[in-house]
Amino acid sequence: MLEEKESHMSKSSQFVLQISGAALFSALSLILSIFVTPYLPQTPEGFAYFDPISIIWVTCYLIFGPLAGILCCGIGSIAMMPFDDWAPIGPLMKLAATLSLIIIPILLLKFTKRKENIRKSQILKKPINYIIYGLLGTGFRIIVMVILNSIVYLSFYGASGLEMWIVVVILLNALTSLWDLLFPYLIVFGTKLDAKFEIW
Repeated sequence: MLEEKESHMSKSSQFVLQISGAALFSALSLILSIFVTPYLPQTPEGFAYFDPISIIWVTCYLIFGPLAGILCCGIGSIAMMPFDDWAPIGPLMKLAATLSLIIIPILLLKFTKRKENIRKSQILKKPINYIIYGLLGTGFRIIVMVILNSIVYLSFYGASGLEMWIVVVILLNALTSLWDLLFPYLIVFGTKLDAKFEIW
């Protein structure tokens, strides 16, 4: 099938499209962070139950590949700094959460053997692979966010109540990882956007 073949787009064209995709999706994430995110339900601790910004960043990764995904996360988090009430901690935490979620698939795909004419995104397209990589990414994200949130909590509040804080961090990162993985998959592979761009 055409959608399973390696992209024949030139390297320079791929690079331009990846940079453009990263810029476009990071701008979209900024718009959402200003006009949508503040009105979404949050826990008393300030954690979001649902984060459309990370969904945008992961979607960018699935469409345009690792370079665009990483750039989108970085540019988007920097752009959010002047508008986030919890800056710089909030945007940096969001950056760490999303990067730690996608870095495992990025590394695994880099070292996964595949047929020469099969694009890497098609490996992720298989539900079983996406679930396995997603679970590994979620586990790594939880570890990273527990460490970072513990550091922040200890800096502001001391050790009292840290255990409960960690429980909240684990549960909410598991929940948001589900949305961050599910919706991009449906958006990109469900609508066959990957086949239309065929970048990676």
